[in-house]
Amino acid sequence: MNLLLDTHALIWFLNGDEQLSTPARRAIESDTNIKLVSIASIWEIAIKVSLERIKFVSGFNTFIQLIEGNGFEVLPIRFEHAMIVSNLDFIHRDPFDRLLIAQSKSDGLTLVSKDEIIGKYNIPLFW
Repeated sequence: MNLLLDTHALIWFLNGDEQLSTPARRAIESDTNIKLVSIASIWEIAIKVSLERIKFVSGFNTFIQLIEGNGFEVLPIRFEHAMIVSNLDFIHRDPFDRLLIAQSKSDGLTLVSKDEIIGKYNIPLFW
């Protein structure tokens, strides 16, 4: 499977948080799956760090090293992703989630997310 992690799934995975479902954790840990993190999620986390809603004891650079160290590929934002966002129904209003939905649709990715609203977009969802 080609997995795109929602921001909360990424944070919960890196923190070993029990809120991440066991099947999702196993899929992320599996060497047979490709694991992607959108640059949009990194951007969202950077905003939350600047607002002091998330703190990294060792600094934000450590977070980037964790992404690389866990074998995640960073998915850039492409023009086609923006085009898909422009045509999405406004079921979900969060701009970061809307971009993840568009990336999933465009690139044929399974989105790892607990967000049930995302499931209304008819994309592969895993939890």
